[in-house]
Amino acid sequence: MRRAGARATGIAIAAIAACAVLAWAEIEHCRASRRGFDGPVTPVIEAHGAESGAGEAVVVLGFRNRGTRANYVNRWRVRAGIRSLSPDAAQSRLVLCGGPTASTLAESMLMAAYARDELHYTGELATETVSTSTWENIRGAIPLVETAHRIKIVSNSLHAEKARAYLRRLRPDLAARLVPADDYRFGELLLLKPAMAVVGLRNLHRLRSER
Repeated sequence: MRRAGARATGIAIAAIAACAVLAWAEIEHCRASRRGFDGPVTPVIEAHGAESGAGEAVVVLGFRNRGTRANYVNRWRVRAGIRSLSPDAAQSRLVLCGGPTASTLAESMLMAAYARDELHYTGELATETVSTSTWENIRGAIPLVETAHRIKIVSNSLHAEKARAYLRRLRPDLAARLVPADDYRFGELLLLKPAMAVVGLRNLHRLRSER
């Protein structure tokens, strides 16, 4: 009986610890999704007309991808990018970033194939096909987003925050056009969020220490 009770207690403690880790990761991702914007984090309603310029650009950052099909993370990022496109925008462009980091095929091309062939996305799409890091993702995306009235960056929340910081360093004028994407949703990628939070917070700390 004592052994069974100790086992039950151990299971309960492990379950509580796991829930605490998941809750912590969820909070970190939620907080990151609201940082790195010059203005208030509210939905942007774009006026059609002269001030709307070329509408919006939604930049999707690639993830290391083996094989000839977009992997789980890249498929999720493409879906998050497409749902981040605003129906009210005068013109929207999906910008997919990533070169061949783990195979001979560029991540962006695999994501583009997934968007076109499996999600049947028919909107405007541009690819950046040579970058091998987040810094290079953003640097390569700049020529593809310069005319956009508003810019959204899609990835997991902490990675996207890092990318927004890079854009601010490279082109503060474009960073002023950043608005939130629809890449954070409560409970989404739940089991992956703790690892992504650890890596993301470490990278953000390193980035801030470089200032």
